[in-house]
Amino acid sequence: MAGSLGIRIRMARQRKKMTQGELAAELRVSRSAVGNWESVTGISPSSARLIAIALATEVSYEWLATGRGEPSLCEDWTPAADAELVDDPVERSLLHAFRHARSATRRMVLQMLEARATART
Repeated sequence: MAGSLGIRIRMARQRKKMTQGELAAELRVSRSAVGNWESVTGISPSSARLIAIALATEVSYEWLATGRGEPSLCEDWTPAADAELVDDPVERSLLHAFRHARSATRRMVLQMLEARATART
């Protein structure tokens, strides 16, 4: 195991090269909240907040929450909006392609989807 939860939160933040203030801003909490989580005081974030920390720092939720496994994410890992899990391979492939596309391609895909949705109504 990789130490306490506080140590893993600090390690995750440092792996991402974020300050406590930057992580706090990303999570919309105070810098002192992040500091408290990282200290040995025993103050722990909620499960939902742990998911947000894992997403913000791009580490494995299992590693962050339990210390089991590795902090690194597998290559085909895809975070979804609102911390939803994406287990459908087609949806995961689509998300990867969209996220790696240039902004002009993204706009074109969104316009196509909007036009298709409008045509159905």
